[in-house]
Amino acid sequence: MSNPPAPSEQPSHSSGASAPSMRRIMEPQQVGVRMGSGAPPEWAQLGRRSRASTSQDQMGAWRWSSPTFRPQEQMEPTGCRSVVHCLQHRSIGKPGRHTLQAIGDQLQRSAVTRLPELLTERQLDLGSLDKVLASQWVNDRQVVCGTKCNTLFVLDVHTGHITPVSLMQDRRPRWAYAHSASGIRAIELNPSKTLMATGGENPNSLAVYQLPSLDPVCLGDTRSFKDWITSIAWISDNVVVSASWDGTLVLWEVHSDMFVGNTVGENMQGIPVYAHMRPRDRVIIPGSSIRYGTSKVQALAFSGKGHEFGAVSLDGYFHLWRAHRTLSRLHCFTLPFAQQNMCMTYCDDFSFYAVGTESHFCLMDPRQSQLNAAVGPLCHIESGISVRSISSYKHIITMGTDQGCLFFFDIRAQKFLVERSVTSLDSFPEPSGRKLRLTCSKGRLNPDDLWRYEFYGIEEMPYSLYTHCYNWPEMKLFVGGGPLTSELRGHYAGIWS
Repeated sequence: MSNPPAPSEQPSHSSGASAPSMRRIMEPQQVGVRMGSGAPPEWAQLGRRSRASTSQDQMGAWRWSSPTFRPQEQMEPTGCRSVVHCLQHRSIGKPGRHTLQAIGDQLQRSAVTRLPELLTERQLDLGSLDKVLASQWVNDRQVVCGTKCNTLFVLDVHTGHITPVSLMQDRRPRWAYAHSASGIRAIELNPSKTLMATGGENPNSLAVYQLPSLDPVCLGDTRSFKDWITSIAWISDNVVVSASWDGTLVLWEVHSDMFVGNTVGENMQGIPVYAHMRPRDRVIIPGSSIRYGTSKVQALAFSGKGHEFGAVSLDGYFHLWRAHRTLSRLHCFTLPFAQQNMCMTYCDDFSFYAVGTESHFCLMDPRQSQLNAAVGPLCHIESGISVRSISSYKHIITMGTDQGCLFFFDIRAQKFLVERSVTSLDSFPEPSGRKLRLTCSKGRLNPDDLWRYEFYGIEEMPYSLYTHCYNWPEMKLFVGGGPLTSELRGHYAGIWS
């Protein structure tokens, strides 16, 4: 069991002399304990990146040409973006593909682009809870959250009411894993939103709840992890993959018989009794250097195309896997930076993975014919700012940072959204050139003894945004986090709408 690093809530990784910031591509047989039988997916030539010099080891050495979007992603001519033009063409029977559905899609993309600059904050008070690390919307007004203090609860964003959710306990006595408590760091809903997977009272175990009742279904505590669960990805409505800092990926299956008579009882020792899962498959990802005995897996992101999912590890590698009855590795390659890889998401409309790191974020296309050309543009936000949470919808990537602010990146334009300002009373808002950022209010800090003796008097205490999630039908954004320094207790929670 590894101890949580300080001062940040996320693991820190700095490269040494034996691990340069730009490493060579690792061949597939050098990573993973076994090879899968599945063949790699078909490659599509979407872009090209070249290195200016093999001896150069800087970020500026990487180049990537603009991606060629699929036909349905091509930007329409100016006339096609007008509802008036669409109706005129229909009235005169002009041939073409100007349909109301296409106009609706364009209007939705425009709304997604304009939404961030229209959002305003309403802060929520969570009492004495410590650092919100994971969150998901379960309906239009409720968000389920997990915290550093190992609390799972449902938050009503209209009233601010908090409803605790009982954590599932291992069959082992509580004292056997109490020392490993590190918080609930992952919450994911299955595609039909009928099941929710998260951590148990033992953060090394996988707990599955039924929605919307949040009744316990089963607990994966048999042959599970030796370290806390860092990320979860549903492959289907009843198959889920979880990753851990112990360097393992575990494939679980929730059987229908686990829902029959799942009323929770207690054994003679007073420990609740649930249905228990055994892993369908379990693989270990060995580390790439002596410094790391295993590849600490930090984030997962699932692609529904081909039942594939990506995994990012702290030793600077991206792993692509396919999940069916077992886990089979397709390939892996090194990322062009050695800073800690914090988070990852999958962009469905463009078939890209987006990875947020300590200093940059990048887009990756694993379909490239050459693995060393799969990493897209390296985007630097601002000096001293790192990405702690990331999500994507349509063509917009949202990033929460360790300085309490949100940034937004437009994949189609390949640039950050910028602020718009009015230069005169009779003019329309025009781009100002400054990156659009939403700065969150100060969160709540619990004034314990450590704060009084070590941090008292510090006015600007950085708050990290460890999680965020959208409710797109309602155009709302939930953001959660807490003090960047791991020793301090406190939280931030807010609704942007």
